[in-house]
Amino acid sequence: MTTTPTTDEILGTFTDFFRERGHEPVSGGTLLPPPSDPVLFTTSGMHRLTPYLEGRPHPQGRRLVDVQRCLRTTDLDEVGDRTHLTVFEMLGSWSLGDYGHTQSLRWGYELLHDGFGIPRERMHVSVFGGDDEVGPDHESLRQWQELGLPVELTRDDNWWSHGPVGLCGPDSEIFVWTGNPGTPPQGTPTTDPRWVEVWNHVSMRYRRLEDGGLQPLEQPCVDTGMGLERLVTVLQGHDSVYDTDLFEPWTRLLPPLWNLGETPRRLVCDHLRSGIVVIGDGVRPSPTGRGYVLRRLIRRALTTLWRDDPSRTLSDLPEELLGHTLDHFRQPRGSSEVRQVLVEEERRFGRLLERGRRVLDGPRFDGPLSDEDYRYLHDTHGLPRDLVVTLRIP
Repeated sequence: MTTTPTTDEILGTFTDFFRERGHEPVSGGTLLPPPSDPVLFTTSGMHRLTPYLEGRPHPQGRRLVDVQRCLRTTDLDEVGDRTHLTVFEMLGSWSLGDYGHTQSLRWGYELLHDGFGIPRERMHVSVFGGDDEVGPDHESLRQWQELGLPVELTRDDNWWSHGPVGLCGPDSEIFVWTGNPGTPPQGTPTTDPRWVEVWNHVSMRYRRLEDGGLQPLEQPCVDTGMGLERLVTVLQGHDSVYDTDLFEPWTRLLPPLWNLGETPRRLVCDHLRSGIVVIGDGVRPSPTGRGYVLRRLIRRALTTLWRDDPSRTLSDLPEELLGHTLDHFRQPRGSSEVRQVLVEEERRFGRLLERGRRVLDGPRFDGPLSDEDYRYLHDTHGLPRDLVVTLRIP
């Protein structure tokens, strides 16, 4: 690519690359996992493919590619910086017992270098260097050396696991230098934060057992994952995901509507955009489960908006932002339905705030609040701790 690529062009280049190499596209679909899955939302591209990575035949074959929308709440408090998002998309490719890990690494380099035009000198990789159980990943090390890329050996940073038990194995990460174009790359990925990880290639070779032991898989697999938003940020030459074309309508239309500082504006953009996607997948605000995650996103955005101006309202949200978000995530629900959900939750939150202020104005809560006070406010008046803390901020 010789010109700055758009997000749509980046998506097309990725999927076409793997389709040309025999990978069948699988639907990235909804944020909602299958009913039998205990998690609230899909958190990674491989999430719904776990049974097939464990050996079950996939109806579309042994080579797969997809773009999966995901939601993670683990980094919610980090949202507002340059990189963290609540809802994001993961580009994934898989070999279900077909080609090996080194082939995946070669294709990874080929796509980044030839497909996206990233110079070799701006790339660095990391490889599992071994631990007390498993030796170094010599296979990956040799492959990267053949391709002429610098390698950093690590321990825990390059061991992937699905959890305390289950699929696991060594991985190899590809980093891109994001420093000033006039500054030669310096250090390594673990010593200089200007090296940004864009793609992780996992060699699923083992299953971690309940007793902590490792069992080799009968069918070793390859699982790769690359965050779309991070890749777009790098390829478009930006420092922040909010400067990419993914957020262009938000950064263009929100500032004239609501005068916010940079960090609050990013939080409002992320939370409202994520809320639109969650509503688009059929979730509605509620006191528990998925609905509570949605409620928390909307109310955190409103708390930020109302901190300086209580007259701000989600009914003023431009139509273009709703439509752009639903279209990008390929969601069929109409923007009027989404807007209605947002505005109704705003009204509920407004009534709760009024009730909360009246309760907290009572003499019982003049001084510092104890854990018992917080429990009483939650159980008796429906006021969660984080809301109480917000209401007591001068």
